[in-house]
Amino acid sequence: MAEGCELPCLSPGRIMRPDDANFAGNVHGGIILKMIEEAGAIISTRHCNSQDGEPCVAALARVERTDFLSPVCIGEVANVSAEITYTSRHSVEVQVNVMSENILTGAKKVTNKATLWYVPLSLKNVNKVVEVPPIQYARKEQEEEGKKRYEEQKLDRLETKQRNGDVIFPIINPEPHTVGYSQSSLIHLVGPSDCTLLGFVHGGVTMKLMDEVAGIVAARHCKTNIVTASVDAINFHEKIKKGSVITISGRMTFTSNKSMEIEVFVDADPFVDEARERYRAVSAFFTYVSLSKEGKPLPVPQLLVRALCTGLRASGASPAAAAPGQSPAGSAQHILFPSIIQQKNMRGRASGLVGFAFVIFTPVSIET
Repeated sequence: MAEGCELPCLSPGRIMRPDDANFAGNVHGGIILKMIEEAGAIISTRHCNSQDGEPCVAALARVERTDFLSPVCIGEVANVSAEITYTSRHSVEVQVNVMSENILTGAKKVTNKATLWYVPLSLKNVNKVVEVPPIQYARKEQEEEGKKRYEEQKLDRLETKQRNGDVIFPIINPEPHTVGYSQSSLIHLVGPSDCTLLGFVHGGVTMKLMDEVAGIVAARHCKTNIVTASVDAINFHEKIKKGSVITISGRMTFTSNKSMEIEVFVDADPFVDEARERYRAVSAFFTYVSLSKEGKPLPVPQLLVRALCTGLRASGASPAAAAPGQSPAGSAQHILFPSIIQQKNMRGRASGLVGFAFVIFTPVSIET
């Protein structure tokens, strides 16, 4: 632990209830993610207000890869501890661990480990990021390693934001085990109970909704009990204001023999007291595994890669709009289809769906 930083934050143990879990008795990953974020927000906000200065609230900017090492079950107690491991001028890195306890037997086990990044926002001006009090490190190497992690997450956040133009379109009568068959969306009105003192959505609330959508996608794909295995970096690109309507969308991007990768993103419509257009607020990748009734891993149906087409009638279309290799002759019936290809994604493994490329084809008549 770094010297001079806040003492570890230990949240009160919380017993897991039936409404926290799925039908198999495993606690939803979103519940755990929300508890992790709450602990991180407490310790980082406490640290950022530990010295004389402008009052502030720590806002979640990013969650690094989070591993679900073991499921938490109904009746167990979950204890969350958090520790500040690095600070830059305007950000705080927090390490969070979750430990479950069987209060009947006394058995304990570490179930989750996560790294979160927070930025302190002024209570007087929500668009102002205040300076973070520095911490003292026990060893010089700790500061150097922390700075390296800071630069890496900063670069990854920028790259993720630049490729955030994807949109999920509804598919009519999709084939089983295709992307369109399992893709799902959830619409949520942001209320006061979802928000911080500044009137913006808690990061934990958003992550819980994202996990719900990812879980629906996974369950639709394999039709079995599913659990969250890990979460790749969750990037919070912009704040979501109270009164906004958010759309959480998820789609399958990759399957291995025993796991599924699901892309989830959150779009916000801040139509209350604001004329701003819809924007991408959060994006992430979730990994799920399929389990039998006995809790044993099951094979995952492989993702079928298909060109999912939908017709669009365009009036007055120009012949020049024909795709390369297509004759300009023909009707004005155009087809838009999402390009679904297999390639290596940014996490170093094959990915099925990497974006939507709109290609226009003009059908022609063939004389025989």
